Amino acid sequence: MKPPKAILPLQTLSLVLGFAVWGILSSLIVFIKDGIPLTAGQLSLVTAVPVVLGSILRIPFGFWTNKYGARNMFLVSFLVLLIPVFYISRADSFIDLIIGGLFLGISGATFSVGVTSLPKYYPKEKHGLVNGIYGLGNLGSALSTFFAPVLAEQFGWRATVQIYMIVLAVFVLANFFLGDRKEAKLNTSLKDQIKGVYKNEKLWLLCFFYFITFGAFVAFTVFLPNHLVNTFGISKVDAGLRAAGFITLATFMRTTGGWLGDKFNPFKILLFVFAGLTIGGVILAFSPGLSLFTVGCLLIGLCAGIGNGTIFKLVPLYFAKQSGIANGLISALGGLGGFFPPLMLSSLFAITGHYAIGFMALAMVSLCSILLVLYMYWQDRMKLAEKIVNTTSQAVLVTNSKGIIQTINPAFTEITGYTTEEAIGKTPGFLKSGKHDGSFYDLMWKQIKEKKSWSGNIWNKKKNGNLYLQYLTINGIQNDVGEINYYVGVFSEVDPKEVQNASLKVDRNTKQK
Repeated sequence: MKPPKAILPLQTLSLVLGFAVWGILSSLIVFIKDGIPLTAGQLSLVTAVPVVLGSILRIPFGFWTNKYGARNMFLVSFLVLLIPVFYISRADSFIDLIIGGLFLGISGATFSVGVTSLPKYYPKEKHGLVNGIYGLGNLGSALSTFFAPVLAEQFGWRATVQIYMIVLAVFVLANFFLGDRKEAKLNTSLKDQIKGVYKNEKLWLLCFFYFITFGAFVAFTVFLPNHLVNTFGISKVDAGLRAAGFITLATFMRTTGGWLGDKFNPFKILLFVFAGLTIGGVILAFSPGLSLFTVGCLLIGLCAGIGNGTIFKLVPLYFAKQSGIANGLISALGGLGGFFPPLMLSSLFAITGHYAIGFMALAMVSLCSILLVLYMYWQDRMKLAEKIVNTTSQAVLVTNSKGIIQTINPAFTEITGYTTEEAIGKTPGFLKSGKHDGSFYDLMWKQIKEKKSWSGNIWNKKKNGNLYLQYLTINGIQNDVGEINYYVGVFSEVDPKEVQNASLKVDRNTKQK
């Protein structure tokens, strides 16, 4: 369908607001803790708890978007969010912040709305770019991190929180009047969609990758403002500006990652991403001062942003019919990836007095991800090769170096009558017609050993006993040291009369010359 002109900017701006609301507590925590006493552990929990519901709800939000449409999902979400935002503005205790922060998670769950809705409007070759543009909504975190401290300096943190209520009301109206009322709906049950994806290992690998890339983005968004103030002694506004810079870089790189995923092999992009995260984690683990710490953070922001965009390029390719639940699961795991690191880092700091072990853990997990990306890339190549073989109209059989059949394709069964179970494990000798003597086969194998290939007409026998003529090509597949590991035979059945007529025609032409 042709997308309405307002649909991409409206959904992107709605996500900007969603992420801005999601980051209220982390962006204002340095002001909140002056009025509400919090221990280091409580402070980490307050800033991390919005991630919990925001991650878990992404699964049903993706499903509900397919069922009810993005317009209704954004509209209802922003209406409901008015309650926890107002509650936080009146908070007086740690428990109040936890309760309000938990329900702020609804704003983080809105991410699943656009990544499920927008691909319906655009061709596959644009999915990476479109999801990347939608991902610019992550800038909401940067806007909160930068502007909320400035407003809090002027008006106080409670009044600053209430300003968000005005913006939420504006976007309720915007989605009501500008949202697409005719968006295509998908009424497949949640149970059926889960059945269609939960056994697919690609889903869980993409979940793991997004757990790291988006988790790093969320974790650093939550962790940086307070860490910069406490560790390096800079001002609250300066810390907010630096954290906003990290968020902005990661957000714009998300669009770049989506575009790169459209233009190049996404798996190669992910190799670069996880290599960069590995190096960034090592830099942070050994950074002695603010300058080197900044370099490590920017490298992580760059790579995490590219990774976030590239991963969501892959989702519609693998899960077109279950995009809602797949997007929900992957984005949920990504959100949870941002919940645990701040808590882990604060616990490690309490035990060891520094954060080095936590940053090294990020480096090691990213290093492991490189191996998983290579595995996924190899598996994709293998499945592509298998698909090509199985769909070709010519018969194919593959033997090992000893001539034992390893695999055949459906065309082989169609021509010969032998099934996979009947052919694999045998030598091709069971196909012999008896019309060729030993010297014929000796000459054929001599040529294969010398030239690594042979082609020609040969009589063979079908399962029903009928003889048939086939045009056969055999190629030896060599390893890196030049030894033949496999032989691939490709053949098609030919009409003996046509071969005879072609031979007579050649003879006549030769005599005329």
